[in-house]
Amino acid sequence: MNGDLTKVLDRIKRFRDARDWMQFHDPKNMAISIIIEASELLEHFQWKKKDEVETHIRANLSKVEEEIADIAIYLFELADNLGIDITEAMNKKITKNEAKYPVESSKGNAIKYDQI
Repeated sequence: MNGDLTKVLDRIKRFRDARDWMQFHDPKNMAISIIIEASELLEHFQWKKKDEVETHIRANLSKVEEEIADIAIYLFELADNLGIDITEAMNKKITKNEAKYPVESSKGNAIKYDQI
C-alpha cells in the first residue's frame, strides 16, 4: 500500500480503536455499512436527469464528497481487517479486466466481456 493510503488507514484505525469500535467492525457489518453509505451516495442521483445531476453535484459537492469518503473508509478498513492489501487487490483486478476487455474489442462500447 502506498504511503498516503497507509497513513489514512492508520488514522482510520486510531479513530476506531480510541472508541473501542473494533468489536462492531466484523466483515458482515462492514459490508452492510458500505452498502448503506453507497445508498446515501445514490440519493444524490435518484430521479435526476443528466443536467440535473450536474447542477446538483456542483451545489452539493461537499455532501457527495462525504458519502464517497464514508464508503472508502469502510472499504479500506474492511480490506485491512481481512488482511487484503487494497492497492494490490485493485492492481490484480485491473490486470484481470485488461484481459477480459481488450482495447481492440472494448473501446467505445459497454458490452460485457462475455458478449464481446
